[in-house]
Amino acid sequence: MSFQDFLFYFNLGWSHIVSLDALDHQLFILALVAIYTTKQLKQVLILVTAFTIGHSVTLALSALDIIRFSSKWVEFLIPCTIFITALFNLFNKGGTHKKVEINYYLALFFGLIHGMGFANSVRMMLAKDQYIGWGLFGFNLGLEAGQVIFVVLVLILSAIAFSVFNVKRRDWIIFVSSAVFALALQMALERIP
Repeated sequence: MSFQDFLFYFNLGWSHIVSLDALDHQLFILALVAIYTTKQLKQVLILVTAFTIGHSVTLALSALDIIRFSSKWVEFLIPCTIFITALFNLFNKGGTHKKVEINYYLALFFGLIHGMGFANSVRMMLAKDQYIGWGLFGFNLGLEAGQVIFVVLVLILSAIAFSVFNVKRRDWIIFVSSAVFALALQMALERIP
């Protein structure tokens, strides 16, 4: 695999999170990060990496043609994962340690579902490539880089809201999670198979 091929897959992963067409992915990351502050950056990065691992597993299994899923159901389940995450935030405004720990498992599991959404198109590209592992690695590295940038931006916005505008953390969580919940619920209702 050439460096250009690696960059192609890296850019594909990067755009999977930062493009305007990636609203569902961005909403999911926003819901995941809403309960955290800049002081918890390490926890957030581990959380996002758990999501990427789940995403990677599904992509790998799909690229190797081990699993296949109905795209109609996957497109419906993706916004469901988003509004479940947002709903979880609304009931976990205090951020107790045990409940926050559950986020890691949710991120991993929901990453599996989100990976299914992109699996069909990536399967076609990777199936032609004899270096599937490097393609997946490049894609996932690009995805992770995009997510980290997005997470940092969200945490900076929350820090500004807390320090400059004196928004209470509880109010931030309610506002962000409610907005994400409403958007994701609408997406889910539009995509019912």
